[in-house]
Amino acid sequence: MDVGQKIRVYIEEKGISQVELCARTNIAPAKMNLSLSGKRRFSFAEYQAICWALSVGVETFLEPRPLEGA
Repeated sequence: MDVGQKIRVYIEEKGISQVELCARTNIAPAKMNLSLSGKRRFSFAEYQAICWALSVGVETFLEPRPLEGA
């Protein structure tokens, strides 16, 4: 599951709508929808804004992985 999909599950569990998250973060609804459905990646600035709006740390939706080629 990618970051956008994890955020989608989280906001659904917390009863937060995409519209509300867009309002809290100033991210356009079309961008938010594409990102939450895994069709677009969030920029780091967008990701930071979402974590701030949800009052969670930036590590919440990330999983560590080894560097490619390392």
